[in-house]
Amino acid sequence: MAYQKSEISGHVITEYLNGFDEKSIEAKKAELIRKQQNKESDDGSHISAIEAAYSTVLRELGENVEREGLLRTPLRAAKAMQFLTKGYNETVEDILNNAIFNENHHEMVIVKDIEMFSLCEHHLVPFFGKVHIGYLPNNKVVGLSKLARIVEIFSRRLQVQERLTKQIATAISEALEPAGVAVVIEAVHMCMVMRGVQKMNSKTVTSSMLGQFQEDPKTREEFLVLTKNN
Repeated sequence: MAYQKSEISGHVITEYLNGFDEKSIEAKKAELIRKQQNKESDDGSHISAIEAAYSTVLRELGENVEREGLLRTPLRAAKAMQFLTKGYNETVEDILNNAIFNENHHEMVIVKDIEMFSLCEHHLVPFFGKVHIGYLPNNKVVGLSKLARIVEIFSRRLQVQERLTKQIATAISEALEPAGVAVVIEAVHMCMVMRGVQKMNSKTVTSSMLGQFQEDPKTREEFLVLTKNN
């Protein structure tokens, strides 16, 4: 099958020429450009509003937002918050991008120690750690890097760890329709370290088991043994 690639605002677009005439391809390009321009316009207005909000917070804390060290802090903080919550503007369908392949493989696939950073929705402070993912293919496999990208989509939002774990497992299950999915997250929550009970060495572990991982204790045990860090 013939195809060509174009790059629009940093996004590589693969266009399959079979079944599309030149006008159709140009129309699709124009639509993608319009969407990108609209997104950039929205991002700009959101940044301005968030910047103003941070300025207000700093003033209410008793700070002088005109002093040298804080002149650009509201803008920097706004851009940082936009990056830390960029998952709201991404979907699993977008990132999979034809990376699901037919493959006669039914044995367990595991990607472990995926680094994860997120923001607790209760205090807007970070929690971070590692994600372990396993699935049992049902004649479909996915590019391994896409599992890490799925973690990124849901972790780059305001979250609680319990929901994050379930969202990752559900997204993989819906995309691949495997015989089972298992997700375990181990994380440190700064809301427990920096404030509150201030327990420096505490970790939170959550799991979500679907399909055979939930129904078959031996399958679940194999996953947990293989993902255990000695």
